[in-house]
Amino acid sequence: MFLFVSQLCCKQQPNWPQIFRGETITLTCEVQEGGETTEWEYEWRRPRTPRQWTHNNDVTFRVSESSSGGYMCKSRRRDDSYSSTEWSEAFTLSASISNRPVVTLHPNWSEIYRGETITVRCEIHGGDTEWDYEWETNSMIKAPNQNEYRIRSASSSNSGNHRCKGRVKSSQHETTEWSDSVTLTVSDNEPRPVLTVSPSWLSPGASVTLNCEVEHPSAGWSFYWYKAVPDLTHTAGYVCRAGRGDPELLTLWLCWILAALLTIEPNWSSFFFGEFVTFKCDMNEGEDTDWEYKTNKDGRELFRYSTIKEHTLEIKYSSHSGEYQCCGRRRGSSYTKISNTVSVTMLGKSSMTNNVMIPLEIQM
Repeated sequence: MFLFVSQLCCKQQPNWPQIFRGETITLTCEVQEGGETTEWEYEWRRPRTPRQWTHNNDVTFRVSESSSGGYMCKSRRRDDSYSSTEWSEAFTLSASISNRPVVTLHPNWSEIYRGETITVRCEIHGGDTEWDYEWETNSMIKAPNQNEYRIRSASSSNSGNHRCKGRVKSSQHETTEWSDSVTLTVSDNEPRPVLTVSPSWLSPGASVTLNCEVEHPSAGWSFYWYKAVPDLTHTAGYVCRAGRGDPELLTLWLCWILAALLTIEPNWSSFFFGEFVTFKCDMNEGEDTDWEYKTNKDGRELFRYSTIKEHTLEIKYSSHSGEYQCCGRRRGSSYTKISNTVSVTMLGKSSMTNNVMIPLEIQM
């Protein structure tokens, strides 16, 4: 004889769509009608487990590889062991055999520079399982058994492949698979800032565009511009600052100062064929030997960087007419100065070369 009730159901707590091996789950058998729950006892049908009656309407267990399968329950009154409900609808549990971790970098830079800070993290998604962590890396620095570790003031010894896996704290023989490896590269070379000027030669009243970037561009850089204080005789300049990270442990400065002075000797604007003009570039800062100099004509390099600050040019061609400008670069750094522009015009051959002296006849 059976006592029929309107419905039995089997509920899962927590109600996650995916359960991983090592996590804890509770299944509850609920009688929707037919009296208080205290009046019932319950029987569970579960994979690879003997059936028996119990006063508890729920069952809690840690998910293992053998936990996958169908779960059903039925109930009967405690005072009537000969009648029972029908079996509930089957609840199917699919236990994921592996909860594969993921290694992430924060910030997400695959290449960092010496002195920067980065966090390597092992992430295992899903569930409330408590994990111990195991790291495997071919870097020279051994990682701690934690879900993340912070590399402060990185060096090349931190370079290498990093992967991790999780181990269930309450069951040390149960582990996840190894994560995929993430490669971290720490460069000992300092990133070089590059400042470009367009156009590369200037004249009073002209517009100019300054562009600041890091050599071999990578993610995460912020750029800041400052106007430099001018002196009494030369044009003002600008400073570009580039940095990244929080805090910005790696900060680079690059100055672009319109404070060099280009002069010519003789101080004329027009020259005849065969005449000579000397360009002199002065930095007005430090010793002459602290600098390298170059001269541009119409934005193109005429004399390359060298330690020579004066260059002499014989005016022979019409192409020698144009706008001249010099640049100074402090030796061993990227600190740069750019001068004013000087105009030079070739007029042609001197009329003096064609003059003929004709004696005058004076009559008395």
